Amino acid sequence: MCFLDVVMQFIMYQDNIIVNYEGKPAYSIIFDKDYSALSEALSDIGLQNKRFMIISDSNVGSIYLYDLIQLIKPIARSVKSITFEAGENSKNLDTVKMVYKSLIDNKFDRKDIIIALGGGVTGDLAGFAAATYLRGIGFIQLPTTLLAMADSSIGGKTGVDFMAYKNMIGAFHQPKLVYMNLSTLNTLPKRQFNAGMSEIIKHGLIKDADFYTWLSKNLNDIKALDYEILKQMVIRSTEIKKNVVENDPKEQGDRALLNFGHTIGHAIEKLKDFSLLHGECIAIGTVAAAYISYKRGFISKDELYRIINLIKACDLPVSVSSICAEDIYNTTRLDKKMQSDKIKFILLKEIGNSIIDTSVSKEEMLEAIEFILE
Repeated sequence: MCFLDVVMQFIMYQDNIIVNYEGKPAYSIIFDKDYSALSEALSDIGLQNKRFMIISDSNVGSIYLYDLIQLIKPIARSVKSITFEAGENSKNLDTVKMVYKSLIDNKFDRKDIIIALGGGVTGDLAGFAAATYLRGIGFIQLPTTLLAMADSSIGGKTGVDFMAYKNMIGAFHQPKLVYMNLSTLNTLPKRQFNAGMSEIIKHGLIKDADFYTWLSKNLNDIKALDYEILKQMVIRSTEIKKNVVENDPKEQGDRALLNFGHTIGHAIEKLKDFSLLHGECIAIGTVAAAYISYKRGFISKDELYRIINLIKACDLPVSVSSICAEDIYNTTRLDKKMQSDKIKFILLKEIGNSIIDTSVSKEEMLEAIEFILE
C-alpha cells in the first residue's frame, strides 16, 4: 500500500480540519453529508443569539435557503437573507451596496454574522461585505460548489470584480467557520463540478504528486459522485490549500503558488467576457503553464500530455478560440499579480513541485498561448 493510500484511509474518518492564522487556531473546516450539525457547530463557537444574514444566489437559494433558515432559527436572534442573480456579472460593488443596505436596515452590528451560501462568487462577495461593513464583522462559509470547497472558501481572500478585472477590489478576512455539506455536489450542474476539478488538479500538480496520481486512478468514481471518494478528494485538496495559506496568509511568498494556471487563465476569462467558467479558464491556463514548464525542461513531453489528458478526461477545455495571442499577453500585463512590472508566473519544477518565476519572457508566453489557441 502506497503512502497516499494510507493517508487517504486516515482522512476518510476526519470530520474537521483546523486552520491556523498567524500561528493560532482560527477556524474549523467541517465535512458532512448534510446541514444537520450546523446549528451545533455555530453554538460551539459561541454564535448563539446573533443576527444572521444569509447571502446566496438565485440558483443555490432556491434549493437550500428555506431549509437553512429553519435550521438556524432556534439558535438565532433573527435570520435574514439576500439573494442576488447567479453569475460572475453580479460580483461587483453594486451587489455589495445592496448587502450593506440590508445590513443597515436590519440593524446588524459588529457581533452579528454573515453566512455565505453558495459558490466562489457568493463566498468572495459575502466575505468582502463582511470585511468592510463596520470595518469587519464575522462570516461563515457554506460552500456548495466543488471549486469553492477546494479553493475559494479557504484562506480568507475576499473580493469583487471591477471594470471586468477579476477580484480587483478585496480584503483578507478570515471566516469563523467553513462548513462543507458534500451532498450539495449532487445538485451541482455537471459543468460546474468539472470546473471545480481544475483547482483540485492544480493542488496535486503544485504540491502533491501522489494526490495527482490518485486523481487519475479514481477519476471514474469521482465523476460518478461516489461520496467516500469525493470526501477523500475534497479533504486532501483542502489540506494542501490549508498548509499553503497557513505558511503565507497574505500572499507575500509561497501562497502565490496557488496561482498556477491563473495568469493566462484570468486573461482568457476577461477576454471571453466571463462566458467561460473560472475553472474552465484555469484549466486552459494550466495547459499553458505546463507547456512553459515543458519547454524549460522541467517536465517531460509525456508528463505534459498526461496533464492535458487528465484535464480532458474531466471534460474541461484545453484550448480557446476567437481571441488572439497578443490580446491575451497584453491582458496578463494588467493582472493584479504583477510585481515591479514583472509577471509572477508559476511553473512546475516537477509534478508535485512548483516555483515562482519572474523571468518568463514575452516570447515564451506567446508560444504557450499559441499552443492553447484553436
